Amino acid sequence: MTTRPEPKPWILGIHAYKPGKSTASDGRALVKLSANENPLGSSPAALSALEAARDEAATYPDPSSAALRARLAELHGLDPDRIVCGTGSDELLNLAAQGFAGPGDEVLFSRRSFAVYDIAARRCGATPVVAEDTDFTANVDALLGAVTDNTRVVFLANPNNPTGTWIAPDEVRRLHAGLREDALLVIDEAYAEYLDPALQNVGFELAAENENVLVTRTFSKIYGLAAERIGWATGAPGLIDTLNRIRGPFNVTVSGQRAGLAALGDQEFVAQSREHNRAERTRLEEAIAALGNHGLSSVPSEANFLLVEFTGSITAKDALGAIAEAGYAVRHLPEPGLDHTLRITIGKTQDMDRIIAVLRQLCGETA
Repeated sequence: MTTRPEPKPWILGIHAYKPGKSTASDGRALVKLSANENPLGSSPAALSALEAARDEAATYPDPSSAALRARLAELHGLDPDRIVCGTGSDELLNLAAQGFAGPGDEVLFSRRSFAVYDIAARRCGATPVVAEDTDFTANVDALLGAVTDNTRVVFLANPNNPTGTWIAPDEVRRLHAGLREDALLVIDEAYAEYLDPALQNVGFELAAENENVLVTRTFSKIYGLAAERIGWATGAPGLIDTLNRIRGPFNVTVSGQRAGLAALGDQEFVAQSREHNRAERTRLEEAIAALGNHGLSSVPSEANFLLVEFTGSITAKDALGAIAEAGYAVRHLPEPGLDHTLRITIGKTQDMDRIIAVLRQLCGETA
């Protein structure tokens, strides 16, 4: 007999999620390019809505986020009854695993994809299964080859975090077509708004056409509302019903709902954020390519960050220290296959100027 409450054994297998740093080892505050936040901040309309919502701090929020769901449906051509909102998309990813997998089941995802997938699997007692990727990109054949009779949930981040890679709509459809009807495909589209708008709809189309596809999105990235923790998902009625049964009863705050509504109404800010990201990401890619003779290269990205590889005499840790000395925090992920990389969030123009200058100086190219 034990003398204290003991956690379930699968909980002890979880390595807690580690967020991007914002301070140096000596305690200095750093400009945070480690969490993929929007460098342009938030829409002015969203900020005004946040300020106005302070008057409602004493009241519970609408438990169903009805107005927010209606506006999301209008914007994306969806059915509001097939939308559920969450405390960031993280809550919904965890609920997807919890609702459809458990002990004895398997949750499948690609190597070098979002760390929360492993946590979500273990949290509900399921077994995480990792499929090999190719060139930092999800490999549909490898994912389908890893499916077993016990596979209950498959996570696909598209674009992928932390690599920034993306698979085309036809490949997403091929992945879905190769799954059993009783296996849930969760398409995590946290960075989808950074894609060309013409390429953003495959998840929504699959979710509308099938009973086993759930698409998750967030307001934390291009909408610049990470502090408010607002996410949403769309899928078949049965999927939405399951998530509604187990989500928090008042999971999206009053301020979050008001800010989300206002942000959706400011698509000019979204377009501006997308264009800024495209221009500055391209500039950083070109600067890294120019340092290729020093062993630097970048992984092609469709997100708001760039994964930079260091394969020469200059190591990722060398660059991490130099960037921190210059006043910036970027993300080092010292796990198998990523320990030689840094993930650099696309920041303001002056931030990118400084990061490029630091890397050039580290390589001895100061001209």
